[in-house]
Amino acid sequence: MKIKVNDTVKIRIGKDKGRTGTVLKSFPKKGTLLVEGINLYKKHLKPQQGQPGSIVERTRPIAVCKVSLVCPSCKKATRVAYKIDKNKEKYRVCKKCDSIIKIDSKK
Repeated sequence: MKIKVNDTVKIRIGKDKGRTGTVLKSFPKKGTLLVEGINLYKKHLKPQQGQPGSIVERTRPIAVCKVSLVCPSCKKATRVAYKIDKNKEKYRVCKKCDSIIKIDSKK
């Protein structure tokens, strides 16, 4: 997948069209992403052993084909290309402004 965790994405299709958010988790085998604050739904919980019932807001994954990556340098929704330099390092490139898109890792 060309979209990684901690990338900023813009929603292109659906009820959240036009909104942006950061990717919290990706599921490559299913082709879906968990985006912060996007595709929310409410779940009603029954009361259990002295705890009152409640309504909890949760988020469900959204398909990768419904989002576009937002380039950090030009701030536009763009497609992603890959380039390999002389040192055999592979990196992502913005199709609109040809700038390198860094991958922020939590490691």
